[in-house]
Amino acid sequence: MIDTQAALRALYPAPKTRALAKQLDRLDAHCRKFVALSPFLVLATSGKDGRVDASPRGGAPGFVRVLDDNTLHLPDALGNNRLDSYGNIVDTGKCGMIFFIPGMDETLRINGDARLRDEPELLRQFPHERHPPRIVVEIDVEEAYLHCPKALMRSRLWSGEHRIERALFPSLGQMIKDQSGSAEPVESQQAALARYVTEL
Repeated sequence: MIDTQAALRALYPAPKTRALAKQLDRLDAHCRKFVALSPFLVLATSGKDGRVDASPRGGAPGFVRVLDDNTLHLPDALGNNRLDSYGNIVDTGKCGMIFFIPGMDETLRINGDARLRDEPELLRQFPHERHPPRIVVEIDVEEAYLHCPKALMRSRLWSGEHRIERALFPSLGQMIKDQSGSAEPVESQQAALARYVTEL
């Protein structure tokens, strides 16, 4: 078992200068463009009890607004109302994000301080949203850096040849019923998709 930093580092060579130098404390022009073109990100947070959460977020490219080189605004959207990410932000005021652009194997990581804001003037920044946000996550950028494409290249994430057919899985309704033991009727995949369209 590896249980010390020294034991871990002994297994790997030192990082190359380039891997360290690419880390910025702000958003440069490349980072800003990446955020503007990204329709999807994963938001990572942790609570004061140490529990960690990673949650997908999506919207039209540019749904995350870049205010300046150090500030981002991420609007909320209709979801399951568990509020795991938002509760963690209230507790710790920290978050990490990885932004994706379809067809591009590089990704962008941004870490920083986060807070939840609900001032009307901030919510009005997102008039194009079908459902106006109730809160905006404001992120103060502490770290920003581009990841090399190796992980997505290995996964062949964007390759149509490696696309998994949805029919390999039961409907989401059936899987949740199996997991929860619910006695409620199973919602078909078609019905769920039709419902989701009204909630986007």
